[in-house]
Amino acid sequence: MSTRPEAASPSALIVSRRTRFPLLILVRAEIRQRMRVPGFVMTTLIFPTMFFAFFGLANVRRTAGGAEIGAFMMASYGAYAVMSVALIAFGVSISAERGLGWNKLLRASPMGPLPYFVAKVLMALAVGFVSLALLFAFATVVGHLHEPVAFWVKLSGLLIIGMIPFVLLGLAIGYLASPTVAAPTANLIGLPLSFASGLFVPIRLLPEGVQRVAPFLPSYHVAELGWTLVGAGDGAGYAGHLAWLAAYSAAFLALALVAYRRDEGKVFD
Repeated sequence: MSTRPEAASPSALIVSRRTRFPLLILVRAEIRQRMRVPGFVMTTLIFPTMFFAFFGLANVRRTAGGAEIGAFMMASYGAYAVMSVALIAFGVSISAERGLGWNKLLRASPMGPLPYFVAKVLMALAVGFVSLALLFAFATVVGHLHEPVAFWVKLSGLLIIGMIPFVLLGLAIGYLASPTVAAPTANLIGLPLSFASGLFVPIRLLPEGVQRVAPFLPSYHVAELGWTLVGAGDGAGYAGHLAWLAAYSAAFLALALVAYRRDEGKVFD
């Protein structure tokens, strides 16, 4: 009897290649799914660039207080972009999939919830980067905002880091809100935070009460990472704002875990 190992069939080779990096396959599937929904593309990718075109393009070449207005606005609208992606692309999608019974299917599959959540987070970070790239490309080509490549890389990195607590907040929204109210809830949280933190209107022009509250908001500290880079920060430096964002990340993670366990208990107990 021959002991020579049998050659693997073509189908077995294909399966082996496809399952070698299952997490990457999940991330790719998540991104493709989002790109096939026009409403998602409009709200999370195009809106930040559109807002900049309407409200910021005319002032992009001006300076104020020694800082370039264009670079300052890139930090502001970039902060809004990553927040929007985290709350809508991530949080609302989880709520929608809960409504479709996807969490029940995950329970029955060998994959488990952890790879699903990791893929969602990586998808949100990837889409956040794409949203920033579109915004920065528009500012460069149309607004003639010419900054060194190192500036765009640093700004993107800072904003992606600042996106993390909002991804965790989006996770909490995804498990606390029903599919019908998840999107309005995300907008009711994201838009007021954006306005109150000075992303659309400079903080000095906001009501005095809002100015006092702004330094305690997570969106303010995301924007301050970018504002510090362009020389228009509040003087706290990166470390101070990162500490605030780390504290918010811990709080939102705790909230997300409570929401997840509560939903699991309702569905499977």
